[in-house]
Amino acid sequence: MNASMMRIGVMIDLPPMTAPIKRSVTIDGHRTSVSLEDPFWKALALEARTRGLTRAALIGQIDHARPPEVGLATALRLFVVDALQQPRT
Repeated sequence: MNASMMRIGVMIDLPPMTAPIKRSVTIDGHRTSVSLEDPFWKALALEARTRGLTRAALIGQIDHARPPEVGLATALRLFVVDALQQPRT
């Protein structure tokens, strides 16, 4: 237990932590790289399957819908968080 945990008296269980994984994707014929942690890549793949899309197609849709001031990796992470908060039918 580190000093900050001892001060607050709280232990927290964290999921496995990995460094971001860089992958290349093609959006409108243009190759770009995106770095995301593995759980985000997995959640994007699951959400794409749920929608009957490839992960690349879903990423393209998110890219087209995001505001220009928001980076693609941020938009992808926020999309995943929002998708996970939606009730499943």
